[in-house]
Amino acid sequence: MTFDAPVVLLLAPLLGGAVWFAAAWARRVRVRRAAAWAAETARAASAAGRWSPTALSVAAFLGAVALAGPRWGEEKIVAETRGLNLVFAVDISRSMLAEDARPNRLGRAVREARRLAQDLDGDRLGLIAFAGSSYILSPLSVDASAISLYLDALDPDVASAGGTALAPALQQGRELLGAGTAFADRVLVVITDGEAHDSLPDVLAQAQRLGHEGIHLILVAEGGRSPVRIPRRDDRGALQGWQQDDAGQVIATSRRDEVLGAVADAAQGTIVSAELPDQAGAVRDLVAAFKRSRSSESHGEQGRPRAWIALLAGAALLFGASLARRTASLIGIALLVAGDGATARAQTPSSPPHPRSEAEKAWDRGQIALARAAYLVELTKRRQDDTAWFNVGTAALAAADFESARAGLGHAAGSLDPDVRFRALYNLGLLELRAAVADSASRDAHLADAERAYREALLLKPHHLPSKWNLELAIRRRGGGGRGGGGGASSTTPPGGGQPPPSGGAGRDTQNPNGGGGQLSQAQADEVLRSIGEEELRTRRDKSGRTRRAVEPKVKDW
Repeated sequence: MTFDAPVVLLLAPLLGGAVWFAAAWARRVRVRRAAAWAAETARAASAAGRWSPTALSVAAFLGAVALAGPRWGEEKIVAETRGLNLVFAVDISRSMLAEDARPNRLGRAVREARRLAQDLDGDRLGLIAFAGSSYILSPLSVDASAISLYLDALDPDVASAGGTALAPALQQGRELLGAGTAFADRVLVVITDGEAHDSLPDVLAQAQRLGHEGIHLILVAEGGRSPVRIPRRDDRGALQGWQQDDAGQVIATSRRDEVLGAVADAAQGTIVSAELPDQAGAVRDLVAAFKRSRSSESHGEQGRPRAWIALLAGAALLFGASLARRTASLIGIALLVAGDGATARAQTPSSPPHPRSEAEKAWDRGQIALARAAYLVELTKRRQDDTAWFNVGTAALAAADFESARAGLGHAAGSLDPDVRFRALYNLGLLELRAAVADSASRDAHLADAERAYREALLLKPHHLPSKWNLELAIRRRGGGGRGGGGGASSTTPPGGGQPPPSGGAGRDTQNPNGGGGQLSQAQADEVLRSIGEEELRTRRDKSGRTRRAVEPKVKDW
């Protein structure tokens, strides 16, 4: 047996003795005052409550023992889950410090991995970090919080060898997933910029083994296609210089799409583009259809809390002492009834619902300029609230201020709340559709951005018909060159104040994209989306090439 506060346990006898002496003194005073009235009342007072001082003393002693926190015994805790086996492999080479992503490639990789671990709560997750060699940081476990702690500690200095050895990471991921249950799908998520400095044939061989063993490979690309320098910063973030090779030349690094494409083709896997604003959401939707199995993990907990036993015994003594005395019983019943009444009154709502803000009232009245100004004031107070950014962006969109709307909605599109993220992406697509009509010079670029936003929105809500319609509208305008009718969707809806915002522009364009009067049926829209997916797959395969072989580089330190 152990105690959380042994000092309190030492004070328990002193407390019990003090309560006994106080109760005994109070009883003597009561008997003495009763004797002043008559001998009969003195005898009645002496007979009543004879054991009260002892009962109160023991109850106080047990209460102090409970406060000391007694613990003994062992408890077996069983945690049942229904999930799949998924391993993160995160590239921590120095090329991941390039700042062509915010704050850099590694920072974005850690952020997306943390969000994905949060979304996959209940699945069995593992973590591998790799640079010149590969390291298992966490085996498969249902403890997503441990994965988050390891992710926060990732840094290129953790690796003992520089460079980017992708083959050992794939091999170690395959072995780690092989230790999991065979009744659930196995997924390896590799987050890297593709700067594979080891032998490409070895990487492809490991990728093929993943495909043969039924392991799903998802490559999450980081970085840009344009070469950038790798900064060297001190502990305070101050720039000290640029990463150099052995010859003293400044290194330029870029995302290696040809390597990523070849690995994905060899493993029959999938690439999540670096241009996607929500990579974690894309991976989450990819693994949503994978097979999951029920499993359980058990562990023993030593020293179960037992304070409730002492508290229950003390309460039983006090209850028995109150029943033995008529006056105390009546007082206890009265207090119990009064407490129930107070509880009943506390459960009654005493305040009206939260009133609508000034911004919401202005929006309801159609005063867009006033509502936009009020939402900007709210944003200054709630800059960490994604809903506030959504409100500002939507109000700016209604006022046709595309630049401000793009900034606000772009910030909200990175929200962890899938509902806010979906609405922001929908309104971003609507913004680009309208911008394509207003800016004919950059029409194709705006339509491409609208197409990308609606694809991201459909990853979150695959069956949302207005998003399908507007996606098909953007594709037809971009491919056919026609301007069509309308502006994409009908209009944006009011921002949502302090609650999750309502649907941001959920209406369809009622005119045909090519100027006709007909509308697409649901079957036609689904067929268009399927053809888009097949076209993307063909484009990626043509760009990467199934028989491509890159020149084998030398081992490097980045």
